[in-house]
Amino acid sequence: MKLTLIVKKGQNGYLIGQIKELPAVFTQGLTIEELRENIADVLEMYLEDVRERYQPDGEMLQEEELTFA
Repeated sequence: MKLTLIVKKGQNGYLIGQIKELPAVFTQGLTIEELRENIADVLEMYLEDVRERYQPDGEMLQEEELTFA
């Protein structure tokens, strides 16, 4: 899965990052490296929250964890 990181210049030297495909996932950092680390952390928290809230309809036949490179 590919996601697009949008980077904008913020105030006081900060960079603001947002995932284009998931606009609710955004953060800031002083450098691109820091911003990438922070956005990865925020994305992980966002996905954990989505998993916790997920209530499947019907009988679940299988659950499998997938990793995308």
